[in-house]
Amino acid sequence: MIVLRGSALVIALLMLYGAIRASSRFTSGIWPFFRPSVGEPEIDPRTLVVHQVQGVSELTTAVFAMESVVPASRDRTLGNYVIGRTTLLYIAYGEVRAGVDLSDIGEEDVTIVGDRLELRLPPPEILDSKIDVMRSRVYDYDRGFLGLGPDSAPELQETAQRETLVRIVNVACDNGLLNDANERAEVALTRLLDSVGYNELEIQTQPPETEACETAIASMPR
Repeated sequence: MIVLRGSALVIALLMLYGAIRASSRFTSGIWPFFRPSVGEPEIDPRTLVVHQVQGVSELTTAVFAMESVVPASRDRTLGNYVIGRTTLLYIAYGEVRAGVDLSDIGEEDVTIVGDRLELRLPPPEILDSKIDVMRSRVYDYDRGFLGLGPDSAPELQETAQRETLVRIVNVACDNGLLNDANERAEVALTRLLDSVGYNELEIQTQPPETEACETAIASMPR
């Protein structure tokens, strides 16, 4: 009787083990159908174009330079009378850089259709204006009769430099510097993106903003 019970227990354990093995195989067989699959990450090709363009950051495409003779003066007064005048004649050499700020470009400015890539640029702007102090000089400094004019050479020189920058920016804009910047930006970016892999490439430039030159002048330090 004990032997029969032992045999029955062994048989039951073997059956239970077999059921567990079968259940495990069944579970492992159907689990892949319920396990979520992870696809390959997709990269928007527009993002690659934007990163490549923004790597250049600021694209200077046109430079205008000129030399200008600028007078400056300051009076010494006593009451309502001018008792002395100081004059300064400054010969200044200045440069104005124009181009496009590529950091403003976003994915919305990139259109890709098949093998065609279109890139819309921001409007050109004055990027910088400066006086080359190594090439500029004070040509004449005169404190007037008996030297009664105020001794203010540094202040007059700064005034002359500011006036020179304003003059150069205005002349540069009148001579189409911003339009030149547009044309050269189109050529430069065509060369930059020529190796991206698109058969057709179009660079769309924007006309200069109406207040671009006035904005550049207003931002100059006083």
